[in-house]
Amino acid sequence: MKITTFPRLINLTLLLACLLSVAGIASAQGFDRIERGRMKDLLNIVKNDVKKNYYDPAFRGIDLDARFKKADERLDQVTSTGQALAVIAQVLIDFNDSHLFLIPPSTNLAVEYGWRMQAIGDKCFVTEVKPGSDADAKGLKRGDQVLSISGFRPVRSELWKVLYYYNAISKRDKLTLSVVGPGAQTARELEIKSEIKHLPQALTFQTYFRLFDDFYDERNDKHRFQTIGGITIWKMPSFDFDPADVDGLVDKANNSGSLILDLRGNSGGYLKTMERLTGNLFNKDLKIAEIKGRKPMDPSIAKTRGKDVFSGRQVVLVDSESGSASEVLARLIQLEQRGKVLGDNSAGAVMQAKHFSEQMGTNSIVPFGISITNADVIMSDGKSLEHVGVVPDELILPTAADLADRRDPVMARAIEILGGRVTPEDAGKYFKYYWKKD
Repeated sequence: MKITTFPRLINLTLLLACLLSVAGIASAQGFDRIERGRMKDLLNIVKNDVKKNYYDPAFRGIDLDARFKKADERLDQVTSTGQALAVIAQVLIDFNDSHLFLIPPSTNLAVEYGWRMQAIGDKCFVTEVKPGSDADAKGLKRGDQVLSISGFRPVRSELWKVLYYYNAISKRDKLTLSVVGPGAQTARELEIKSEIKHLPQALTFQTYFRLFDDFYDERNDKHRFQTIGGITIWKMPSFDFDPADVDGLVDKANNSGSLILDLRGNSGGYLKTMERLTGNLFNKDLKIAEIKGRKPMDPSIAKTRGKDVFSGRQVVLVDSESGSASEVLARLIQLEQRGKVLGDNSAGAVMQAKHFSEQMGTNSIVPFGISITNADVIMSDGKSLEHVGVVPDELILPTAADLADRRDPVMARAIEILGGRVTPEDAGKYFKYYWKKD
């Protein structure tokens, strides 16, 4: 079972209106009575799966039948597959549940926008620009604050939804940005073209997909380590790996007196992996959280590794893209007073979900999926982290200038707490972001 989300602005009603009026790339091709019927079949499958499996039988106060009926009526008005998928996706978005979303049918269209952004504090900033991309050519820079995306103002709590729409539901051949650089007074308006690949055949369905997966470089998914004196830094990209591998990874830090667990950008993953890691960090068995679904469910329990646990000092780093399992672990570290948590407030996306693989059609099979929340996660203080997140012991927000110059004040402070010393400039060199090569 996974507790994971999309790492993670605007009024979603307005966004949907935009998507319905401006179709994504090639989304209007071949939309006829048959395709409309297929979209209605997809909507009905989604409705039935949610009705049977959503953790709250009251559906968070939503009149499920009425909402899906309204969506069915809207499908009579749309003129493209992209618009239809936006209508269906919106029904689930309206639940305001981080783990409930449509995984749309894959296409043979791969799109790379050439830049990345992230919420830092209550603002959104460009964090990476692909060398040689149109974004690079147009002068987009790390540290630019994103004021608007195609006319919409970014807001931290809704950012993941925009990433979801533009990368999964309605891919675009270009985006219009309004940005302002560090220390600048005047905004720049940029129209940035996407890099597009038409693949020879439709992509195979995966039960879980990653935003930017079309061009994503898997080197970013590797566990990376850095040693500074007696401090081991573990950059953990996610909890999407075999629990049996946890012990060996922790052993890399066991010769050090201190550990920095960098969970920034870690959107979660397997519950069992998180439990095994917890058992490596505590010298006693722990009940991590209660798991509350429609039916009674076993709590999340960590069994200690005993004499082989990491017993040194710990600091955990989180940011706005730290979600689910990474948030649970960070909060547990705080509750048990096992170490310090530094960085930005985490995503507040902590539920447990199950992914359902579905398909529609007979002669031509179209696979798709649904992530459905099947439980809430209640920490030992009796509280859920959903929409709340983890508040760091020390709130440290990189500035626009820090981003532009690749400085990492959060890592530098973590090392200082553990008795070491590096400059933010040197700390910013530890873990490179990789772009997929053409």
